[in-house]
Amino acid sequence: MCEELGFERLLDEEGFFARLFGRAPSGASRDPLYGPDLPVVLLTGGPGMGKGRLLRAVRDRFAAKVPLVHLDCASPVYADRADPEPGARSGATEALVEVARRLRTWQGTGGSFSFPRLFAGLAMTATGAGDGTPQDVATEAERYEDLAQRSRLRGLGAGDFWRGVLHGSIRNLLTTLSGQAFDPYSAAVSNALLDALFERAAPRGKAELQRLYGAYPGAAGQPRIGLRILAADFQAGGEAREVAEGFLFRALREDLEAAYASPAGWLRRVGRPGLLLDHAESSLGEQLLRAVLTDRRGGQHDRVVIVGTARRADGGAFLHGGLPPEEAMSPAEYRPADGSPPAWSRRTGEGADRAPLADGVLLLRMPLLTGDQLRRETVRRQQRAEPEGGANRRRIDAAVARLSGGRPHTVIRLAAAAATFRMPADANDRDILEAPLRLPGDNAPERPVTDVLLRELILGQLPVRLPTEHHTHWLDLLTHLSVAHDTECADVLLRHHQSGHLHRLTAHHVARLLTDTGWPTCERHFIGDFGLRQLLVHRLYGLRPEGAAWYADHHLLRDHYARRAAAGEAPSGDAFRTLTAHQMNHHLVSGGADDVVTHLAAALPGRPLEWCAELLEIAQAPYPGGADARRERAQGLVATEGTPLRRTVDQLLHAVWLCEERTRPTGKETARTLAKLLDLLSIMDFDGANRLSRTATDWSALAENEQPLLRCTCTEQLRRRR
Repeated sequence: MCEELGFERLLDEEGFFARLFGRAPSGASRDPLYGPDLPVVLLTGGPGMGKGRLLRAVRDRFAAKVPLVHLDCASPVYADRADPEPGARSGATEALVEVARRLRTWQGTGGSFSFPRLFAGLAMTATGAGDGTPQDVATEAERYEDLAQRSRLRGLGAGDFWRGVLHGSIRNLLTTLSGQAFDPYSAAVSNALLDALFERAAPRGKAELQRLYGAYPGAAGQPRIGLRILAADFQAGGEAREVAEGFLFRALREDLEAAYASPAGWLRRVGRPGLLLDHAESSLGEQLLRAVLTDRRGGQHDRVVIVGTARRADGGAFLHGGLPPEEAMSPAEYRPADGSPPAWSRRTGEGADRAPLADGVLLLRMPLLTGDQLRRETVRRQQRAEPEGGANRRRIDAAVARLSGGRPHTVIRLAAAAATFRMPADANDRDILEAPLRLPGDNAPERPVTDVLLRELILGQLPVRLPTEHHTHWLDLLTHLSVAHDTECADVLLRHHQSGHLHRLTAHHVARLLTDTGWPTCERHFIGDFGLRQLLVHRLYGLRPEGAAWYADHHLLRDHYARRAAAGEAPSGDAFRTLTAHQMNHHLVSGGADDVVTHLAAALPGRPLEWCAELLEIAQAPYPGGADARRERAQGLVATEGTPLRRTVDQLLHAVWLCEERTRPTGKETARTLAKLLDLLSIMDFDGANRLSRTATDWSALAENEQPLLRCTCTEQLRRRR
């Protein structure tokens, strides 16, 4: 499956991850990329781009050869484990404990790991357990004792830290205080715990504790003070707790580094260990990324490969120190299609220690499927014989390509649904969205593939910062916004559909949330991803009987821009040159085609080039559901009334609309229709008519090659998928 998804080059014997870990899936050694100062690698891409799938593939390919832990940072299990002792545990500490425990059982080359440095810090956070009594603290601290036990390889980890086995030593020392009266978190309990740690430590262990915890903020080189402050910070909560948790993450990485850097580790261990952070845009994921990036910026180097996921194209707002996007420094990036990974190094010199965290990141842009990969996926899933010439398969290939935009997950779902689907004659691509799909292992009835995709891409990937009160109607809001072009347009719809709500989202809020979730932007469409917009448009038309919700939204916008145009106001966005064009766009797609033709026929004489630009803006619109007579109307097969100019404009409008919607093939037939109609206009008796001859040549060439007549960011993406 990896080859179909476009991941094979990343995962093979000589691929990016083999060099990042310094070891191939076969076990062969590879010259490692980067180091000793490693970048944090973030897989960037919005919903459906396969970030989680790639992380799982990395785990499955490499986990037998290098110690890897895959962590789902969005899982509630860590917070659930912390709940019984909120004063001594947190979601972050539980995640770190899970990482350490998984590596305690590593059975590959070099053997298992121990975590005495991490154990020391966790033992001190245990002073917040229960009422802070010796019994409570001992019980909590003993929960972590297995992390500090001797590794099975002599000379590694705990064998150099402790004089003997720790089991029971903490309880023995703390229980000597039993029966005494203590205030919560008494200093006597902390002192007894520190005595238990330091008295059992070998000289090297004491030196390591002094080096590490003596460097805790405010410790002034004194490890006992550092550990006390760490415990106090943890119990204080808020930002202080995050400092403590970040330091515990450093301790875990120091334990891993020590296992590799010792003489025995140098001889026996191969490659680099790794931590794979799925859903790293969550609060836990961002916290772990911030901690490691801050440490490495400050000179704390380790060989742990950190690979996380990032929805936002820039890796995440937290990387950029609050700077607006136009001022933020772009992190280094790697696009697999470009070939070899780029060279990477951190900036040096004055101010390097204050550089944005983005300086320590390498963005790996998740690859879109190529046209060939997409076609192979759809062909692989075809289950019945094709008609002569394979016309249905080619039509399905084109529909899947346009609706998916090359997103691997969307391709898989659409190709599976279309395996036995027959496209109707003269079909719109959106017809395929009603194809039934049953997910593997799902006992539920078949559902239209559009329902599956909306659940997986939107409801299953809500924006991290979407307020809870908006969760239940987020999909409905996006559905209505599918007909919006710019922020003003979107705000009109949002005000209407949130009427009566105490908490409301503005277009600015929604745009930011879409960006945070990884959806692209477009200068002419508020929902900037073509495939997502088609899913939402399809849902909007079916939201109420006979497309009532569709027509209501377009009429709302039509009337809004008609009022503004009548008042002589200027347009506020970039999608339309005039308010009238914006008004006519919404009127066209909501039953007002004849009125639009009347307007265009009256506006043409004397201004052919401006008129062509306005025509394209008006026609950049989806077509509602139901029967589609545009092709027949464009070819003059539908009787219309009026002058030759009006009838020709009517045909041209419908031909251009077919081209601009981008959900049907155009090809040579439509190209000839465009050229014929524009040539007819060019010889009519009105001022500037002859200037339309050049337009006829240009537009017909674009249509013949399935190119958009009016380019924008999302249609350019379609063009690259051909």
